[in-house]
Amino acid sequence: MTNFQKLSDTEMEVMQIIWASGHPMTSGELLNIFARHKGKEWKGQTIATFLARLVEKGVLTSIKQGRANIYEPRMSPEEYRSQEAKSLLEKLYEGSVKNFLTTLYDGKELTKDEMTELRSWFAEKAGEKNE
Repeated sequence: MTNFQKLSDTEMEVMQIIWASGHPMTSGELLNIFARHKGKEWKGQTIATFLARLVEKGVLTSIKQGRANIYEPRMSPEEYRSQEAKSLLEKLYEGSVKNFLTTLYDGKELTKDEMTELRSWFAEKAGEKNE
C-alpha cells in the first residue's frame, strides 16, 4: 500500500477512457479521442508524458508493438478505487473506519434508513470474517 500513488485529474481522465474502451490502446488512439470528444488538441509528447506517468504509477503496462506502444490497464477501476480509499484511510484517519465516519457524520443527522443500511452492512462484513 505504501507504493500507491493517487492519479491526477488528467491521469484519471486518460485511465477512464482506456478502461471504457475495453481493449489495449495506442497513444494515437487516445490523441484522437481527446481531440474528437474532449476538445483537447494535445501534442504526441503530452499524451506520452501522461502515459509514462501511468506506467510508473503501476496502473498501465506498455507493450512495444512495431514502432508503437500499446497500453493496457494493470488494474480495474474498482481495484484503483479500493487502493485509493485504503490510502486515504491510512493517511488521514490512521486506518480507522470509525475515525473516518466520525469526521464525515459528526454533527450531522443520519436517517433511520441510513443507520439501518450501515448496521446491515457492518453485520454482513462481520459475518464474512467469522466464516
